[in-house]
Amino acid sequence: MTDPAPSAAAPRIRGVLFDRDETIAYTDPGVYREAAGWAAAHFGLDVRAVGAALQAQWAAQEDPAQVGGWWSLRTEADEAAYWERYGHELAERLGVPESEIGVMLTEWPYQRYMKPVTGAREVLSELQQRGVKVGVLSNTLPSITATLEAMNLADVVDVAIASCTLGVHKPDQGAFLQAAALMELPPGEILFIDDKLENVEAARRAGMQAELIDLNGREPGAIHTLNAVLERV
Repeated sequence: MTDPAPSAAAPRIRGVLFDRDETIAYTDPGVYREAAGWAAAHFGLDVRAVGAALQAQWAAQEDPAQVGGWWSLRTEADEAAYWERYGHELAERLGVPESEIGVMLTEWPYQRYMKPVTGAREVLSELQQRGVKVGVLSNTLPSITATLEAMNLADVVDVAIASCTLGVHKPDQGAFLQAAALMELPPGEILFIDDKLENVEAARRAGMQAELIDLNGREPGAIHTLNAVLERV
């Protein structure tokens, strides 16, 4: 369950700050299957083995304690070096020449796996039309703008913030305070939307209004559609 909703005396919302993944976007498993099929044909490998290698390679990046992992990146130059290491490791997993793996990473870049949530563009556009500033704060790589562009959302986002560029990740309150500064709004005038309760609670401690979103409709204390955000602004 989430904390109680803000009271009627809460400041007027002048900005909405969204998480990206599982909030306005999702990783499409169908693209993993397409990429695995492409690589299997290109390299002459078993498609199931390729699919398993792709999933395992990305899962290995999720540990924040991993040396050289994406959590430690700060700039797009850092990210370029990261993808070089990623390609080296993926080539080893697949047993293919490293000189060939660059073709796959070019054909199937990170942002290609992401798709917008149904109605995301319409909701973000409506907020802008109402004069509400739209931000995105995601624990992600520095190239967040490229993912938004790939999903046709970049023009309906006023401020896109990757936690890597801040040097601090959600749920650290510093991430929310820096995001508020970049949106040029007091924290209390920002509504934060995220699919993780720990981030919602941290945003509230930082002074923001915040709501948990669960697009699967399983959490009774959450909002279940992006359209519900419009009802709170």
